[in-house]
Amino acid sequence: MQSQATSRILMIRPVNFGFNTETADSNAFQDIKLAEQTKDTVQQEAQREFDEMARQLQTLGVDVMVYEDTVEPYTPDSIFPNNWVSFHASGTVVLYPMQAENRRLERRQDIIDDLAKKYHVAKVVDLTRFEQEGKFLEGTGSLVLDRMNHVAFACMSPRTHPDVLAEFSQQTNYRVVSFHAADAAGKAIYHTNVLMCIADTFAVICLSAISDPDERLMVRQELEKLNKRIIDISLEQMASFAGNMLMVQTQKGQKLLIMSTQAHESLTDKQIDLLDDYTTIFHFDLSMIEGNGGGSARCMIAEVHLPKK
Repeated sequence: MQSQATSRILMIRPVNFGFNTETADSNAFQDIKLAEQTKDTVQQEAQREFDEMARQLQTLGVDVMVYEDTVEPYTPDSIFPNNWVSFHASGTVVLYPMQAENRRLERRQDIIDDLAKKYHVAKVVDLTRFEQEGKFLEGTGSLVLDRMNHVAFACMSPRTHPDVLAEFSQQTNYRVVSFHAADAAGKAIYHTNVLMCIADTFAVICLSAISDPDERLMVRQELEKLNKRIIDISLEQMASFAGNMLMVQTQKGQKLLIMSTQAHESLTDKQIDLLDDYTTIFHFDLSMIEGNGGGSARCMIAEVHLPKK
C-alpha cells in the first residue's frame, strides 16, 4: 500500500507575494483590509515566514526542495504550488486548470524537468485544457487525497468542477467523494483543503461546514470506511485554518503534522491531545501569508511522491 505521507516536499520561495485581487472574489479567507499594505512590507514579511518554515522543516529532517520564484511573470500566489501540480507514487505528474489567469502563470516546466533528473516521471496528465471551457480543479487545494486508498475528497465550488473531477478520476484511478460545503456566512468553501486534512489513521474535518445532513453523513461514513479517526473542528476553527494541515514525515520516518500557529492556537486541549496520539505537531507563524494569500501551511507544500530513479 502506498504511504500517505512523504519526506520529500517542494516549496516555492516568493519574490512578488501579495494580495491577489483576481482570487479574492471566491476566497473568503483573504483579508481585504490587508490589500492596502505596501507591497515591499508584505513581500519581506512573507519571505521571512517562508524561510523560517522551510528552515525548521529541514532541521526536523524533512527533505525540502526550495525553488525560487521568478520576477517575471508576476505571480503573487506562487507560494502555493499545490494548486498547479501533484506528484504521485505511480510516477504520474498532474497539471491542473486554475481559475485566476495570473495563477496559470505559476506552472513551471523547468521544475518538473529538474525533478525528473532524480525521480521517475512515467507520465504527465495535463488537465489545463479545461481552462478554455471555464472549468477548474485546483490541485490538492480542490482535492484532499487519501493516497493509501486512492480516494479523493472534493467540495464543489467555482474552483472545483465535476467534469474535471471525472477526468482526474479516470486518468489516476482515484475514486471521488464529492460534496458541498460553506462557511459561517454561507459562502461556498473555495478549496477542500481548508476544511479537511486526511492523514494515515485520522482525518481532521469541519463537518458542520457540510450543511446537507445526507452529504455530511456520507462523508463521515466514507472516512470511517477508510478507518480514519475523525477529529471534528468548528466553523470558527476552520476560519483560523485549522483544516489546512498536512502530515509529512522525516527521512527517518517520524510523522509530523504541519499547520500554522493561528490554526494551532484555535485547537482545544482535547483536540491537541487526540492529534498527539497519532503524530507530532509543528506549527509556524504564517500570519502575513494567511491574511494576504488566503492559504496556510498545507497550501505551501507540494508533496513529491514520485519514485526515486
